[in-house]
Amino acid sequence: MKIFNRARQRPSATWRQTTDRAFTLIGDGRLDDAGALLVRATDLEPWLSDSWFNLALLHKFRRDWDQARAAGLRAVALLDRGTGSGAPDWWNLGIAATALQDWALARRAWQAYGLRVPPGDGPVRIDYGMTPVRLSPEGESEVVWGRRLDPARVEVLSIPLPSSGRRWGEVVLHDGSPHGERVADGVPYPVFDEIELWAPSPVPTHVVLLQASTESDRDALERIVSEAGYAAEDWTSSVRLLCRACSESRMASDDGHSGAHDPHDDGPLGRLSHHAQGELWVPERECGVAAPAGLVEQLLDRWVAESPARRAYRDLEEVC
Repeated sequence: MKIFNRARQRPSATWRQTTDRAFTLIGDGRLDDAGALLVRATDLEPWLSDSWFNLALLHKFRRDWDQARAAGLRAVALLDRGTGSGAPDWWNLGIAATALQDWALARRAWQAYGLRVPPGDGPVRIDYGMTPVRLSPEGESEVVWGRRLDPARVEVLSIPLPSSGRRWGEVVLHDGSPHGERVADGVPYPVFDEIELWAPSPVPTHVVLLQASTESDRDALERIVSEAGYAAEDWTSSVRLLCRACSESRMASDDGHSGAHDPHDDGPLGRLSHHAQGELWVPERECGVAAPAGLVEQLLDRWVAESPARRAYRDLEEVC
């Protein structure tokens, strides 16, 4: 086809103007209007990979994964020969494929990007270790910690605040471009933004006020709940309030008592930490507990029974 003889790196001025206007509209939240312009851009320069990459990106913003996959496949098919490793076209295609659980295509995309992916037919599993992820980035945003399962999914291991609408154990789809860093034990970790919930958790979140005479009393509850296969977290020491600019910058994330208690960075309605290095211990603690409703009270009673003179709880409530 004659169209493929044109110089790919020099799209028309009309294409550039149309595309620039589309991204201005995306920035204003006018995705439908932007979509019409990006479709026009594919008509103007159908041979150009960027035309389809931009359209796939818009469909990702709209969470229209079937269309994102279709446009993404057109984009990678038009990449210049030799282009592949490190091309964002493949990364966005991998995200769309993961959202759709199209594991064959996800593997192909990650490998073409340049990642080592184990063979198999089911979900991609790559141990990328712990990472911070920003939940609900367009709303009551909160940065929590989780286990990165593959290039586009994180299992949430912190207990999110109820304002985020997320639960412990949920798997979220995340974007590939980090916004900010958290430094734990001197190691920087990129912060990825959640795109959407990928797999919900059946485990509800409860909030409870503890009377814990010492840090070891608080730690005992976390141990008891963990041994039962669930999680408890002292929100009084693990939640801190950050503005958006700070949240998206490089922040230290070690609160001084263990790697399991990296602070959440909550949005404008978050709670301020009551415990900082060098301060006296405050016995009243607001604690999040992720456990089934029929079990959580039993675990708290067991915790109190171990040392009733030093421990108590009240105001237990399911919040998410």
